[in-house]
Amino acid sequence: MIHSHTMQFHTRGDGDMINLTAEVDQAVRESNIREGIVVVCAVGSTAGVSTIEFEPGLRRDWPELMQGIVPAGTPYHHDQTWGNGNGYAHLRSTLVGTTFTTAVSEGKMTLGTWQQIVFLEFDNRPRDREVRVQVMGE
Repeated sequence: MIHSHTMQFHTRGDGDMINLTAEVDQAVRESNIREGIVVVCAVGSTAGVSTIEFEPGLRRDWPELMQGIVPAGTPYHHDQTWGNGNGYAHLRSTLVGTTFTTAVSEGKMTLGTWQQIVFLEFDNRPRDREVRVQVMGE
C-alpha cells in the first residue's frame, strides 16, 4: 500500500530551515500503514531534506557550516550559465540530498527523541516550495 501527501509552503531564502516532522507524522498516521517506510522528497534542485535537532543553536550553526563548505558569493560555473548567482545552492543541495527516508514501525516513524525532519532552503531568494511524502508498507 502507498499513501501520498503533498506539502506546499513559502520560504524566506537561503538559510531557511522548516520543521516538517509534525506534518510528516500526520501523513504516516493517516496512511494507516503499520510497517514500512516513509520518504520525504523536496521538489527542486536548490533545496534539501535532512534530519537535525531543531533547536536555536543548531539552526544558527547549520548555515555557518554550509557557508564554510560551499560558500555563497564565490563564482561558480553555473552562475556564468544562468547569471542568477545560485550555483552554491545547487551544490549544497547535491551534498545534502533532496530526500529523507526512515522506517515506520507500529504505525510510527522511527526517529530519536531529538531528531526532527527538516526542509533546508539553499536558494538565494524566497521560493514557493513543494515537498512530497510517500508512506509505503502494510
